[in-house]
Amino acid sequence: MLILWSGFIVLILILLLLDLGVFHKKDSIISVKSAMLWTIFWIVLALLFSVFIYFAYENNWYDIKNVAGTIYSGKDAVIKYITGYVIEKSLSLDNIFVIAIIFAYFKIPAEYQHRVLFWGILGALVLRGVMILLGTVLIQSFEWMIYVFGALLIYTAAKMMFNHEEGFNPSESRIFRYIKTKYPIAEDYHGHNFFVIINGKKHATIMLLALALIESADLLFAVDSIPAIFAITIDPFIVFTSNIFAILGLRSLYFALAAMIRKFYYLKTSLVIILFYVGIKMLISKIIHISPIISLAIILVVISGGIIFSINRTRKLQENNLDQ
Repeated sequence: MLILWSGFIVLILILLLLDLGVFHKKDSIISVKSAMLWTIFWIVLALLFSVFIYFAYENNWYDIKNVAGTIYSGKDAVIKYITGYVIEKSLSLDNIFVIAIIFAYFKIPAEYQHRVLFWGILGALVLRGVMILLGTVLIQSFEWMIYVFGALLIYTAAKMMFNHEEGFNPSESRIFRYIKTKYPIAEDYHGHNFFVIINGKKHATIMLLALALIESADLLFAVDSIPAIFAITIDPFIVFTSNIFAILGLRSLYFALAAMIRKFYYLKTSLVIILFYVGIKMLISKIIHISPIISLAIILVVISGGIIFSINRTRKLQENNLDQ
């Protein structure tokens, strides 16, 4: 089993090194076309990995079925993996709103944004790995934790229903204030550097502030998304791999959608419904078993519905403006 974990982590590190060290070695503005192609690439790669998931669980490579007490066929494992991937991908869309606010607040130049997101994703991989491990141990040790996670998701959904990202002020963040107490802040940009020496003294740059806020935001979003996937499976390998593949594509998805994400008016409503559904599923899990394939279908319908209704709303608003 250790070989599978090590192999997956090495694969991710190679992909990240190729991303920053080869394809995005120089700071440049990411076009929407390029971002869309990269988004498709990460989605296709995640789907191709499901083929590996199928054969690994079907043939029980390195005794993978018996981890966390799960016994899945290849088909069941793939359904759980894809469902977890779709949940994480859907919930990560809300993260794009916050990233856009952070970049706008600090006026991060477009050519430096990819580098900030790269290091942000790298930090997220470590943080989520730790959180998934802790969550798995908690659920294995205390069965009632599934109800705690379910209640947490319902609370988060209710809070999301009434909160607005527009009210988020980066300067009021604790991490923002903490960094300012530790380092003086350089007023000007100094390339893509996170630290710079000025008059012999180490200064933090605005890039570091943006990175720290993105990391802290991802940590908060992980508190929502990781318990959500535990409603589908507590198999740590499926949880981790589906989670990581979803956030790997977050950077390209941001550049593809950042300019038009606010046009998806009903997207947040879709995310709220998904969180409510998954939270309730966790709370009734001991009474009613809902098949992962049904959960996958419900999540896809809810997200698709939010996008379709948003597009129709935008079209009607444009038509009304033309009539006026």
